[in-house]
Amino acid sequence: MGNKVNESKPQGFLLYVAWAVSLVAMFGSLYFSEIKGYIPCELCWYQRILMYPLTLILGIGTFQNDISVKKFVLPLSIIGGSISFMHYLEQKIPGFGGIKPCVSGVPCSAQYINWFGFVTIPFLALVAFVIIAVCMFFIKPKKSIE
Repeated sequence: MGNKVNESKPQGFLLYVAWAVSLVAMFGSLYFSEIKGYIPCELCWYQRILMYPLTLILGIGTFQNDISVKKFVLPLSIIGGSISFMHYLEQKIPGFGGIKPCVSGVPCSAQYINWFGFVTIPFLALVAFVIIAVCMFFIKPKKSIE
């Protein structure tokens, strides 16, 4: 059976924070594509593929107070964060792009937003993945007494 959160309120709070961050990231990506009309590049799609299931997994874990979702969430968030980091480097460092050129029609180096000179969509995704990974990292399994 899964590890239930009983008296460890900080762990339940960390699950809730991670779920809230994944919801904001999911709805933010949908806002950028469906309302603002920004067409996602190939790397954006990979990040979405890794973020959207986190919303469902973390939602279930939060409502069931089950910290065992950590074993699914942590790998997805680390992989997603790595892709976001690579995507961000491709946007911000000249000559970094081209390791794997995007072929879906939209170049991965395109910057639809550039708030404060450094905040781009991959940066926002990276921050979300990092927050989720940190929350999962601090969730400790409950010690069983047998």
